Amino acid sequence: MSPTDHADWWLSPQVFLEPATHQGHAVIFIRFAFDAALAKAVRSLPGAKWSQSQKAWHVPDNAAYRQRFGLPPRRMGKDILLHLHEANHPALQRFIETLQLKAYSPSTIRTYRNEFAQLLALLKGVPVDTLNAERLRSYFLYCTNELKLAENTLHSRINAVKFYFEQVLGREKFFFDIPRPQKPSILPKAISPRDVKKLFEVTTNPKHNLMLKLCYGMGLRVSEIVNLKVTDIDSGSMQVLIARSKGKKDRYVNLPETILDQLRTYYKEYRPKIYLFEGQYGSQYSTRSAQAVFKNALKKAKVNKNVGIHSLRHSYATHLLEAGTDIRFIQELLGHHDLKTTMRYTHVGEKNIKNIKSPLDKL
Repeated sequence: MSPTDHADWWLSPQVFLEPATHQGHAVIFIRFAFDAALAKAVRSLPGAKWSQSQKAWHVPDNAAYRQRFGLPPRRMGKDILLHLHEANHPALQRFIETLQLKAYSPSTIRTYRNEFAQLLALLKGVPVDTLNAERLRSYFLYCTNELKLAENTLHSRINAVKFYFEQVLGREKFFFDIPRPQKPSILPKAISPRDVKKLFEVTTNPKHNLMLKLCYGMGLRVSEIVNLKVTDIDSGSMQVLIARSKGKKDRYVNLPETILDQLRTYYKEYRPKIYLFEGQYGSQYSTRSAQAVFKNALKKAKVNKNVGIHSLRHSYATHLLEAGTDIRFIQELLGHHDLKTTMRYTHVGEKNIKNIKSPLDKL
């Protein structure tokens, strides 16, 4: 079977992915022995180019392609920061300190820092404070036309640079005339109840099985499942506190009745101290490990879908709607700030939120 007969052709042992710097740009080389079908698949990728000197195809090294290919995110470590000209070191420091003072989450600070540093690296010795709106507009055109950044990545970069000029330097409405790319309207990817049940059946490790069931049964984000603490679970009221989630909001979700015995058995066997799911040496379970648990279950259950663990949250919402649950209740359970986000799942019904049964209880 040709490696391009399935969507994840880059997982083929014939394909080697190599992040590198090429002609001054961060790229991902895609190397493979000649295969017409593979070459066609690679050539169709947005921003794909052929390097005559390297005799290989390459695409821009951005967050979208790293996620697509399963590569770890690019890290702005000390080695890369050393390449920034000293003229812009104070700007980067003020940028990070302002984010910290405004109590942004560590992941947001890391993302903003990385995106802002991309601009600083390109400027070299030109002080970032001297840029005007027109120069920034040209920079974002460069990000779009030359770097081929995906819409979401470009939004993150614009947000980071906007934060510096408006929040650090205090230049109000500095970005008023700079248009933003339209974000793609991507529908949530859900899994059928039958396939969700198959995932649980093939996951025999007690910890992994419980983790996947709670993700689906309570509609949790992967960050929420790994941050779940033993003290957050109240079996008396059958509710679970999801503390300081996205947007630093607390919310309560209903604990599925069918999970209670398994949860108690798990606790007696593993004896978690702080976090419900602990990694090695009692540390917090990582989001990457949780993703790997899901991907392994997906493979073992032979569910042919290119989705991540977040699809369990989508499936939770979709299956509740299909059961006639009022979308306003689902908004509250998911912790959505705007009903429009929840409306992607469509339909509205009428039921009391306390009487809602988790779809996990119906498998």
